[in-house]
Amino acid sequence: MRCGCISLGDIKCDDCHRIIQYAEPYLVVEETEGITLRLCVDCCLNRGYAHYKAEKGERVLTFFPE
Repeated sequence: MRCGCISLGDIKCDDCHRIIQYAEPYLVVEETEGITLRLCVDCCLNRGYAHYKAEKGERVLTFFPE
């Protein structure tokens, strides 16, 4: 299951180990083995979990599949 979140404090990305700052979006991925990953936007884009789309003339980041 994937859940898009907004950081309320210092959270560490489980892939690149970068600190996700306050009010920055990130993704929580719960895998089948019970493992929970917290991923920053850059890691989500690299893994294909996030993409940008055009909505009302603006470029918007989304974690929803295409």
